[in-house]
Order: sequence, then structure tokens, then C-alpha cells
Amino acid sequence: MSSFAEKHPKAAQWIREGGLFLIFSYVVTFLKWALLTFLPGLFQNLVGSAEWFWPGIKANLFGVPLTLNVIGNSLEDGGLAFTLANFTSIIIGECINFPLQRSVTFRSKGPVVRQALCHFAGALGVFFIMNLFTCIWNPVTAHFGVPDGIRNIVTTVVTGGVSMIIIFAIDKTIFSPNFGKKE
Repeated sequence: MSSFAEKHPKAAQWIREGGLFLIFSYVVTFLKWALLTFLPGLFQNLVGSAEWFWPGIKANLFGVPLTLNVIGNSLEDGGLAFTLANFTSIIIGECINFPLQRSVTFRSKGPVVRQALCHFAGALGVFFIMNLFTCIWNPVTAHFGVPDGIRNIVTTVVTGGVSMIIIFAIDKTIFSPNFGKKE
């Protein structure tokens, strides 16, 4: 590998960074899945059967009524309890993911506060996109009898996949040696 790295330093860097990024992302994705197995029930005990969502557009897919939301979930889609569980798993995951990607994968010495704000803004954007996905996925799969455990695995894998693509592009930018430097 060292002779490959000497001959193709840019390719070797992409392979190293991409490989580490994937490994850390998969570990964090597994952690998020583990959290989603018990957090909805925990939050259900705390907030009960409450709804909290926006914009709440009613739709129908495959004969299944659903409510499209960018923020939050209707009661049929898990309500406030699922929203809090999903958001909590993302925050905990990114609090682990960010320092690993910054320090180990990209070896960045850049402005940590600016990098963290950009990284978490990207994670929040992923949350909004994936919240819309779950507003479609959960009611449709529940209607067809897919068990909660399978739904949570798919939700986590899809969320993780989308997150990896978006966050890798953000991280590749914010952890570059020139990020935050005036030209």
C-alpha cells in the first residue's frame, strides 16, 4: 500500500479518508439503531401521546393515509416520542462522529467551532430530509405489517446512507487545510 500511496497520493488519501469515514459512520449508525430500539418507548412514557409537527400536509400513498412533515411526526407516525427519539439518536451520534471524523479521518487542525457549526447544520438538514422519509415510510410499512424492528433498521440504514453522502461532502470541505483561512 505504501508504494501505491507514493505513486498516487491523492487516491490513497481518498481511500484512507473514505474508508475511515465509512467505518466510523457505520459504527455511529449502529449506535443510532440501538438507541431507536428503546428511546421511542422511553419518550412515550415521558410525553405520552402527543403530536408535534410541521407542515402537516395530508397525503395518500398506496391507499395509506399519511401526514408529510419536515419537522416532527403525527401521532400515527410515532408522534412527539418518535421525533424526540430520532433527534436524540442523531445528536448523540454526531457528538461521537464529529470528533472522530475531525481528528482521525481528516486530521484537521482548522477552526473547531466553525467546523462543528457546519457539521451540525448538515446533520440538521439530514434530520429534516429523513423526517420527511419516515413520515412516508412508517405508515406505509405499518399498513403492510412490517414489524417495528425491521422498520427501525431500514430507517437507520437509509438515514445513515443519506447522512454519509451529505456529511462526507460537508466534512471533506470543512476539514480541508484551507477551510477558514482568508485568501
